[in-house]
Amino acid sequence: MSLISIGQLELKTVFYGTPGSPVILLIQGLGTPLTRWPTALIEQLAAAGFRVIAFDNRDIGLSSRMDALGLPDVQQMMGLQSFALPFPGMLPALSALPTSLPYTLADMAADAVGLLDALGVSAAHIVGASLGGMVAQLVATHHSERCLSLTSIMSSSGNPLLPPPTPAALHALFAPLPGERDEASLIKDSIWRQKVLMSPAYPTPDEELRAMFTAEYRRGGFHPAGVIRQLFALLTAGDRRMQLMTIRVPTVVLHGIDDPLINVACGRDTAAVIPNAEFRTIPGMGHDFPDALTGEFASAILSAVQRY
Repeated sequence: MSLISIGQLELKTVFYGTPGSPVILLIQGLGTPLTRWPTALIEQLAAAGFRVIAFDNRDIGLSSRMDALGLPDVQQMMGLQSFALPFPGMLPALSALPTSLPYTLADMAADAVGLLDALGVSAAHIVGASLGGMVAQLVATHHSERCLSLTSIMSSSGNPLLPPPTPAALHALFAPLPGERDEASLIKDSIWRQKVLMSPAYPTPDEELRAMFTAEYRRGGFHPAGVIRQLFALLTAGDRRMQLMTIRVPTVVLHGIDDPLINVACGRDTAAVIPNAEFRTIPGMGHDFPDALTGEFASAILSAVQRY
C-alpha cells in the first residue's frame, strides 16, 4: 500500500497482479474506503491477467483530507424548500443553487486520471460503484482517451425523474451519528446502516459486518466531514445523460434488483443512454458487495474488459 502524490493530494493506493499487465482501476462510493472492495473479487481479476489498482478517494480513508476547503453551507441547504436529496426523483437539482462547493465529482474524476498519470498508466479499464460509478462515468466522458472500458455498478445517470430511495434507505444515509463517538458506538451505528442497504437474498452476518467496520475504524479513516463534502459533490452533479451519450468504450452496467438506495431503474436508465451498453441485473442484490456474488461482479467487469 502506497501514498501516491497527485498535485497537492496524496491518495492511498494498493496494487494487485503483475506489474505491466493491463490495468483495472477501482473507484469506491460515498464515504467508502478501498478496503470495501472484496478481496476475492480483486483476486479473480488479477488471476485473469490484470493489474488491479484501488485507492481511497480524496477526503476518505487514508487519502488527503480536504478540511482546508471547509464545508458546504448545510444549514442553508436543509432550510430550502427546494433542497434535493442526492438521488433521482428529488426535484429540483441543486446545481443552480447558490452555495460554496469544496469540490465536484469532476474533480474526483480528475483525481483518478491524475493517479494514472503518477503511475505512468496511459489508459485503464475503469470500474466504479455507487458514487464511484458516477466518478467512473465522468472519467469516460471527460477523459475518454484514458478509459478502455467502463463498468458502472449500482449507480445512476443523474436523471432527476427516476425513482427515489426507500424511506428506510434515506434514513440510513442521513440519520445523525451517535452522540458517543467511541469505537463501539460507531461500529454499532455502521452495522445498522449497512443492514438497511445490504442484499436481502445475500445478507452478511453480523459478525462479519462487525469485523469489517472494526477494521475500517482501526485503519484510521473515520472522517465525517469528508463524507459531507463528497455528498455535496454528488448533490450538485446534475443530470449526466447528455455526457453519457458520448461514451464509445465497451460498457457494462450492473445493478441489484433489490437496491433500496439507488433504484434498479437508475441502472437501467444509465445503460439506456450509453451507446451499446450491456445491462445486467442481479435478483436479491441490494447496495453492497455480498461474497456470494463475487463471480457475478467479476463476470460483469471482465465482460466490459474483454470487449475492448
